[in-house]
Amino acid sequence: MAYCLTVRYSVKEEELHAVLAALRPLVEESRREPGCLMYQAHRDVEDPNVFLLYEQYEDETAFQAHADSEHFQKYAVGEIFPRRENTERAAYETFEP
Repeated sequence: MAYCLTVRYSVKEEELHAVLAALRPLVEESRREPGCLMYQAHRDVEDPNVFLLYEQYEDETAFQAHADSEHFQKYAVGEIFPRRENTERAAYETFEP
């Protein structure tokens, strides 16, 4: 079973440029992680200040490696997190019905 995560957050208009600048390298580097199966950023079609990330990892250990990575700490924790207005986060596991 894969470990999946959705993260939905909004940012203020004046923070948008900085978030986009940090999100691009975060996505690129996260996709290169050995345990990352998918890392997809989405932007709300009605409100461009709202983002949804869908992440899928081989397992929870691979996710933890992502969270501990230098690029996650630099771009997510250092640049994006302080600029978020609100955040909704949920974890899932894949299953075969």
